[in-house]
Amino acid sequence: MKNVLVTGADGFIGSHLTEMLVARGFKVRALAQYNSFNSWGWLDSAACKDSIEVVSGDVRDPAFCRAICRDIDTVFHLAALIAIPYSYQAPDSYVDTNIRGTLNICQAARDAGVARVIHTSTSEVYGTAQYVPIDEKHPLQPQSPYSASKIAADAMAISFFNAFQLPLTIARPFNTYGPRQSARAVIPTIITQIAAGKKQIQLGDVTPTRDFNYVEDTCRGFIALAEADNSIGEIVNIGSNFEISVGDTLNLIKSIMASDVEFLLDEQRLRPEKSEVNRLWCDNSKIKSLTGFAPQVSLEEGLRHTVNWFCLPENLKKYKADIYNV
Repeated sequence: MKNVLVTGADGFIGSHLTEMLVARGFKVRALAQYNSFNSWGWLDSAACKDSIEVVSGDVRDPAFCRAICRDIDTVFHLAALIAIPYSYQAPDSYVDTNIRGTLNICQAARDAGVARVIHTSTSEVYGTAQYVPIDEKHPLQPQSPYSASKIAADAMAISFFNAFQLPLTIARPFNTYGPRQSARAVIPTIITQIAAGKKQIQLGDVTPTRDFNYVEDTCRGFIALAEADNSIGEIVNIGSNFEISVGDTLNLIKSIMASDVEFLLDEQRLRPEKSEVNRLWCDNSKIKSLTGFAPQVSLEEGLRHTVNWFCLPENLKKYKADIYNV
């Protein structure tokens, strides 16, 4: 696992994973999505940027994927088009990036003889819980074009294990939060608006429950799975086995930030009725049994770290608190 490729390294989780891998002594090739600004996303401000090989490109291109997989031992495939609301507007884009991009990475890894592939799934594939806690045998429910694309991407990835013996694991993280998370997510939305001095905050439905996980715990889960040979061919949840409503989470943030802000319902932030995932609660017993992994950061501790990061002026200015991000 000496030479590692991280796709989506310029993003929220990918940048944290890249930093953690470098800190552990791995040689990292980091893929940032090509753009004319020559931006490497969050890698631009990463302490490790001079210690990694950054390549700019797009997983939608199969020839490019073959090139970046050469001389790589382990691939962490995180590159994906995220954001559920945008998937209602542009579902075709999700097919191209999430499904075809996964096909390209799997084919490239197979051709290059990569020793391990960790493919990133999402708890959104489960939809609203039919039972709790949710284990890996829970039915998959495509309640949004985004979740449908990830279900298909997961199926494509595991087919390469079944058909071609590609040594692949599907990592299925539940709701990850922390520094650098995009403003489309509820925790950054509330923190940035409070930090910007808002007295009233527009929100969507706050009754659904989630299993929130601090980003460093999620990254530790990825690495634990990559280092465990018994995880090959498996689909594995990464979560805390703790359920909390969005509303209670927001009130906890409000308390941490000593704010008297008022929450208001914004109709445009509501998902279509059948698309809302009302309950997520992770059964993490499988990753514990396979790797010994367990989360190390409590929700309150993780939220305090997150609040402290977002409240730094140099970080807060990167977010547009007045704009609803889809």
